[in-house]
Amino acid sequence: MDDDRAIVERQLGRPPRAFRAVVVRCPFGRPAVTEQAPLDESGEPFPTTYWLTCRHLAAAIARLEAAGGVERWSRLAREDEELRESLERGHEEQRRLRPELLGGIGGQTRPGGGLKCLHAHAAFALARPGYELGDRILAEIPSLWPGETCCSR
Repeated sequence: MDDDRAIVERQLGRPPRAFRAVVVRCPFGRPAVTEQAPLDESGEPFPTTYWLTCRHLAAAIARLEAAGGVERWSRLAREDEELRESLERGHEEQRRLRPELLGGIGGQTRPGGGLKCLHAHAAFALARPGYELGDRILAEIPSLWPGETCCSR
């Protein structure tokens, strides 16, 4: 079987930057979420700790974003106390995981600011179970995984 880095490269259509390890696998055993190093190979900051690599899941999240999901979830995270607290706890956990970089999930640096990318929050929820905001974003997807065959073959 191919090594994980080669599979991730096929999934992304390019070599992965700052690749560290696979942290979540799909039901077919393929990489679904990877962990990235705080700095890439050239020493540049890489603000996203967890990266969605499963094409099926990434496309489903992209459809949510295209339908106004970033703005809607940003508003919900401001208005709903439980989601606001979940987001702040997630940002705090992100900063504990990567003290080299100041940002929260997806590199977000402004407290109370809108979400930057639903992909980062979905990946964080899969990699760090119990992240309520990310879990709710994932709950909007009809199926996290492809039905009968892996999308990465």
